[in-house]
Amino acid sequence: MSQSAGPGAAFFDVDNTLMRGASIYYFARGLAARDLFTTRDLMRFAWGQAVFRITGMERPDHLDAARDAALAFVAGHDVDDLVELCEEIYDESMADRVWEGARSLIQGHLDVGRPIWLVTATPVELAQIIRRRLGLTGALGTEAETIDGVYTGRLNGDLLHGRAKAEAVRALARKKGWDLTACSAYSDSSNDLPLLSLVGDPHAVNPDGDLRRYARTRQWPVHDFRTHRTAMKVAVPAALAGAVVGASTIRATRRRRAGR
Repeated sequence: MSQSAGPGAAFFDVDNTLMRGASIYYFARGLAARDLFTTRDLMRFAWGQAVFRITGMERPDHLDAARDAALAFVAGHDVDDLVELCEEIYDESMADRVWEGARSLIQGHLDVGRPIWLVTATPVELAQIIRRRLGLTGALGTEAETIDGVYTGRLNGDLLHGRAKAEAVRALARKKGWDLTACSAYSDSSNDLPLLSLVGDPHAVNPDGDLRRYARTRQWPVHDFRTHRTAMKVAVPAALAGAVVGASTIRATRRRRAGR
């Protein structure tokens, strides 16, 4: 099915599909630079991100660690304050990580007036910022519980991942009156096979090995925007370690200055 065929909508995963790496890690790194995350927390994010970048796989234990660390941080914080930080961090460290190839795919849908929704395990507040910056229609993401505008440290429902994504898209399509056979979906991960199998026009983007093999057997389009993958395997862990050390140095310098 071509991008211009029929009504329906297009659904995009975020991490490693729309942008390089995991958005939650870049958010955590931004928080660490502002003294709102510990070095230990950032190292945990960095390790999960390194494995994610090298293998292209999302491991449940890394997802759980990201969820738990994020929830522990946001508990007791004002929603508006966190959204403001998300805006700053996106502009500083995420905007230039959006794949140009993904922008082209998005533009193809925009040109024919199709709604485009992000569907991601990323916190919905961050997903909404990415959606606004790229001029998309809507975003579904993991929702943290709030009471009176303050985060409780608990989730509303489950992490939006795997089958939960497919169910969320099915519910959205039912609400909007979309025919899922006329819809498109884009993801890098075999964890999103439930979502990709739900629509009539599935696409594998920067796919992990399992998804690439599955897509080939089904003759799904495959888009790979990555280059120099061998160099990445060496450079990424070092770069992430540098980010951790850099964040520690920033905090140590601020503490010394504060003590003067």
